[in-house]
Amino acid sequence: MKYYIIFSYFIFANVSLAQVSPEVLLKESDKSRGGIEDGLSWVSELKTRENGQTTVRKFLVKSKGTDAIVEATEPLRTKGEIYVFNDRNMWLVKPDLKKPVSISPKAKLTGLASNGDIASTWYSRDYTAALEKKENIKNESHYVLLLKAKTNTTTYDQIRYWINEKTQLATKADFLSLQGDVLKTAIFRYENKIKLGGKSIPFVSEMYIEDKSREDYKSILKYIDLKTSKYKTGEFNINNIRN
Repeated sequence: MKYYIIFSYFIFANVSLAQVSPEVLLKESDKSRGGIEDGLSWVSELKTRENGQTTVRKFLVKSKGTDAIVEATEPLRTKGEIYVFNDRNMWLVKPDLKKPVSISPKAKLTGLASNGDIASTWYSRDYTAALEKKENIKNESHYVLLLKAKTNTTTYDQIRYWINEKTQLATKADFLSLQGDVLKTAIFRYENKIKLGGKSIPFVSEMYIEDKSREDYKSILKYIDLKTSKYKTGEFNINNIRN
């Protein structure tokens, strides 16, 4: 797994847990998973392996701030489906629907991915963060955060989140039930880069998800052809979306 170093004012060697702000940690880590105000676009390829069978779906994602438009492109039977994110609200637009339908980010998209996984990550907005401990993974120090949803419109109720102390990148997530049981686990890789504030920073390239109750059930979400983009005013407004 490949990591990159981002230098920031608040992380230094030998800093005690009491001196670390989980909110700042979370906000920094969001940047490399799309949690920025700049316009971005990419292709998401979601490959799922279940019962010896592999399925693949592809989406074109356009994102700016907390807004996003996700258009299904493959397979042919799903082409034309559009998912619209406006802040914490989410709609589905389909050729056979007369008007957009409000949907939940918690609902299954395909495979192990939920609707909310496909767009940008804004965990610093959607969750309260508590710093639990530090833990070594492959000889690298990580902060372990427990995230609890601020509203019932978030993708997950609780998340245990590992953030690399040196790079400030999220490397692992356990998605938890309200009772604290692990439902699925994700591992992140960062082999993309974007320009942000005149600097090149790493951006997520892969999210590997596995079901904790079924070892044969796995999904890989890849982020391909990443570009910075400029969008017109109102481009993400649900009233302007036409199928």
